[in-house]
Amino acid sequence: MTEPIEQEEEELQLPVLRSEVEFIKEASNRLRGTIKETLEGDDTHFSEDEYQLLKFHGIYQQDDRDGRTKARKEKREKDWIMMIRAKIPGGELSADQYLMFDDVAERYANNTLRITTRQVFQLHYIHKGELKQTMQEINAALITTLGACGDIERNLMACPAPDHRGAATEVQRYARALSDASLPQTRAYHEIWLDHEMVYSSAQPEVEPLYGDLYLPRKFKSGIAIEGDNCIDVYSQDVGMVAHLDDDQLAGFTILAGGGMGKTHTDPNTRPRVGDPICFVKPDQLIETFLGIIKVQRDNGNRASRRQARLKYLIANNGVDRFRNELQRYVGRRLDPPRDLHWEGTVDHMGWHEQHDGRYYLGVWVENGRIQDGEGGNYKTAFRELMKEFRPGVVLTAQQSILFTNVEERQRSAIDALLRSHGVRLTGEVSNALRYSMACPATPTCGLALAESERALPSVIRQIEADLQELGLADERLSVRMTGCPNGCARPYLGDIGFVGRTPGKYQLYVGGDFEGTHLNRILADMVPTADLARRLRPMFALFKDERDPSEGFGDFCYRVGVERLRAVGFPETQTVGAAR
Repeated sequence: MTEPIEQEEEELQLPVLRSEVEFIKEASNRLRGTIKETLEGDDTHFSEDEYQLLKFHGIYQQDDRDGRTKARKEKREKDWIMMIRAKIPGGELSADQYLMFDDVAERYANNTLRITTRQVFQLHYIHKGELKQTMQEINAALITTLGACGDIERNLMACPAPDHRGAATEVQRYARALSDASLPQTRAYHEIWLDHEMVYSSAQPEVEPLYGDLYLPRKFKSGIAIEGDNCIDVYSQDVGMVAHLDDDQLAGFTILAGGGMGKTHTDPNTRPRVGDPICFVKPDQLIETFLGIIKVQRDNGNRASRRQARLKYLIANNGVDRFRNELQRYVGRRLDPPRDLHWEGTVDHMGWHEQHDGRYYLGVWVENGRIQDGEGGNYKTAFRELMKEFRPGVVLTAQQSILFTNVEERQRSAIDALLRSHGVRLTGEVSNALRYSMACPATPTCGLALAESERALPSVIRQIEADLQELGLADERLSVRMTGCPNGCARPYLGDIGFVGRTPGKYQLYVGGDFEGTHLNRILADMVPTADLARRLRPMFALFKDERDPSEGFGDFCYRVGVERLRAVGFPETQTVGAAR
C-alpha cells in the first residue's frame, strides 16, 4: 500500500482578484444564466454573458465572417450562426450514432462534419431557431455536448486503434471512466435542452462536488496514450496519461501535467508548453489521481488573468516539485516516481490493420477533418453508405481522420470498392505530405482566427508535396500543421513544421519539432505571406537531403542545425526574425 502523507510545505495560493468571466460563472445558477429565456425568445443571438455559459453546454456562438462586410454595407446585424461540439471520449461511436451526425449535419448544419484534433465532431452553421432541436437529436443518440467546451475537463482523448494486444480497448474504457468522473453535475443542461423539469430546491441544493461554484479557471484537456505510440500528442495535454504494458498487460500509467498549446502574439508572458512527468500510478489509482490534479487547478489556478489561467502556468510558476507535493496532499498518499517513456513509432493508424479479436479496422485520411462531398471526392456520401451497408464501429482520430472498426475479413474488398467508387483516397493513394498535415477551421466560422487555415493549407501543402517529390523526399514523414491564430488547436508548436496565423494572409513559421511530438519547435520567421510558405521551405528541404544524419527526420534535423543556419538558407535576404515579408 502506498504510504499516506501528512501536509507538507505551504499551500499554493489563489489570487484574490478575479476576471469578469469568473463573476459570470458565479452568478449563473450552475450554468443556467438566462440561456433558456433567450433561446425561447425572438432574439437572433445570445448576449456575451450567455455566450460564455453556452460554451459549457458545447456551443460556440459565431458569425459568418465572409458576410461581415456585406452586412455592414447593408447596415444590418451579423449573420449569427452556432457551432455545436460533441463530447465523445476516445472518439468512439456506433454506426447509428455516426448516421445521426450525418443526418443532423444535412438538416440543420452546412451538410459537413468536422473531425476535430480532439477526436470529436463539430457541426457548423446552425441557426438559433434550430439549436434546441439539434441538441435533442444528438442526445437521443446517447451523445452529450456537456463539457465539450468551457472551463471544465473537455473531451478525454485516447489512442483510437483496436490493436493486436487489446490494449487500446482497455485504454478506451479508462477514457470513458475518466470522462464520466469529470462531467459537471449541474442539471441546467437537461433543463434547457432536454425539457427536464427543474428539481432544484433549498432542501436539496444543487452542488458541483468536483468543480465547485466557479468551475475551473480555464479549459482543461486530457488524454491517454499507449507507450510507444504518441498518436494523441500526449505532451500537449493539461493531463497526459501514458499506459505502460508489461508483457502485454496494463501495469499502470505515467502521468504528465502542464502541457498546453495556446499563447497570445502580443503577450510575451504566454507560451506553449509540453507536460512534465509527475508520477506513476497503478490502474486503480488513476481516477483518484486525475481528479486530484483537477482539484489542485480548481483551487490554485489563476482566476485573475485568463491568459495565465491554464494549468501549465501554475506548474511553470511554482515548479514541478511543489506541484507534486500539492497533489500528494490532495490524494493523501505519496506518489511513485514516473517511469521513463519510450516512443518507438508514432503512427496515424491509416490503412488496414488486424484487431486483437481477429477482425480488422480501416483508417481513412480525411483532409483537415472535413467530411463533405466535393471535387476531392464524395466522402460524406461514401461514409454514409458504408455505415448503412456494413455497420462498422467508428473511431475519430487526433489527426482528424477516421477508423472503421470491427470489419470481417470477407468485407474488406467490398469496402475498398465502395470508397473508391465515390473518390475516397485510400492510404496508398495519399502522399505523406498530405497524410500528416492538419489545419484548424479558422475563418469564416472561428471568431478568434487572424488568418485562414483550413482554406489555406490545401494549396500550401500541395506545393510542399510537389517540392518533396522533386527532391526525392516524398517518402519522408513530416508533420505540417497550420492554425489561424496562436491558440494552437491543430498543435502547430509540436509539428516538424508549424504555420501560425499572424494577420490576414501572413503567418509565423516554426520548425524543429519531432514527429513523435515530444518537444516544441522554434520560430524561424514572422509575417510570411501564404504564397511564400512553401517557397521558403524548399531550400531547407534541399539542405536536409544533403546533410541529414541517417534515419534523422526533418524536424530533428532542423532542431540540430539551428534556426540561424536555416534562416540563412530559407531567408537569405535577412536573418532577423520578423523581417521576412
